[in-house]
Formats: sequence, structure tokens, C-alpha cells
Amino acid sequence: MSGVLALRLAGPLQSWGASSRFTRRTTESAPTKSGVIGLLAAAAGIERGDDIALAPLAALRFGVRIDQPGTRIRDFHTAHHGVTGKSMPLSERYYLADAVFVAAVEGEHALLAELHAALKSPVYLPFLGRRSCPPAEPVELGLFNNARLEHVLQAVPWQASAWYRRQHRSRIPEALPVLVEAAAGDEHSRADTLRDQPLSFAAAHRRHALRTVVTTAVPMPRVAAGAPAHDPFDALEDESS
Repeated sequence: MSGVLALRLAGPLQSWGASSRFTRRTTESAPTKSGVIGLLAAAAGIERGDDIALAPLAALRFGVRIDQPGTRIRDFHTAHHGVTGKSMPLSERYYLADAVFVAAVEGEHALLAELHAALKSPVYLPFLGRRSCPPAEPVELGLFNNARLEHVLQAVPWQASAWYRRQHRSRIPEALPVLVEAAAGDEHSRADTLRDQPLSFAAAHRRHALRTVVTTAVPMPRVAAGAPAHDPFDALEDESS
């Protein structure tokens, strides 16, 4: 039995790099598959060099809906060598500020159920692309049985922040952009390729392959109810306390 696991990716800052080089660390305009699979792998406790455990997660079909595009910002980083104290090269790092996305993965129900449980009690804290970018609210949105990726991305309520909805109440968009991984054998006229299909997260030899991404849009869904207050570190509360 197959299903879809939906995630809400929202926070003050996010950064989803796919082609960063040297001192310039860019971000895509939407979460990458490698970033979201990395988030799920961390929650499940999969170590960086465990390519065998990573493979089933990487095989999941991925899609993302842009509910609140956010603003791209640039930051400058300076650093010094921990031993010699020598100054390291100045680096540019790009982020998305105040963005909200609905991401989803489609695959075998049993695996998705394990990942759903892991998000509620993660081994490692989930981050939105970089360790400096924690989520503002719980990541998991729900597990949908016998569902298709496209249908879930169309049905999940609009997750934009309350302030963003107020700001756009007089001009609510009629549709939301969606980026969906093409299914095997599908052909599309509006398809792009992105090198964010994870093969290995090992620090010494991170590897990614190309995948095909189709850009579409879905009609504006209903508005989500307000979320309760959330501390992202509650999930790591000491069990002895």
C-alpha cells in the first residue's frame, strides 16, 4: 500500500542549496529533494555515511508547493582557523526569509509511517536546509493513505502565515505553484532537471544525481487553522525529567 507524507516547512530563515561552490552558498527558491530527504533521514537517525539506509528514502517521489515565497537575502560570513587562527575567505550565504512551503513524499506506506513517527520524536533535530535554520512549527502535516502526490499537494490547506494572509486578503492568489518530480515514463513540456537526487550524504564524498522536475499550479485551497505555540526543542526533552 502506498501513501503520501506531507510536511510544513516554515521558519524565519531557510536555505536549500543545490549548486553551491566555494565561498558562494546559494539557495533555490523552493526546498530541494536532497534537503528534505536529509531532514527525514536525520529525524530517523540515519547516519551520513549509511548509503544503504538512505536509498529507500531517496527513492521516494518528491513534490513541493510554494504557499509563501519569502524574500531572498544575503549574509556575509567570516571565520578563523581553529588551530592557527588564520582568517578564512569571506563567504556569501543566501537564505529565504519568512517563506512557507508544503513538501510531500510519495512511496510505500510502511516506510512513510516510520518517517512520520520519526518526525514526532526525532533522533536529530530537523532543520530547513542548514543547521542555523530551525523550523518555526512542527514539520509533520500528516500521513495520507492510498493517496497520490499531486492530490495531496492540491488538498492540503493553505499554510501561509497569518500576517501574510492579512497582507494579501484583498488579492489572494488564485493558484499556488507546485514543483513535482516526474513519474517514471512521463513526458512533460514544462520539465526541468535539477541535481538534487541524493546518492550519498557522506562528508567525504557527497553525491547527487539529476532528476526531472515538472512545474505546474494548483487552485488555491482553503486556509489552514492557526497552529499552537511551538518550541522546536521540545522533541529532545530529557526523558528522565
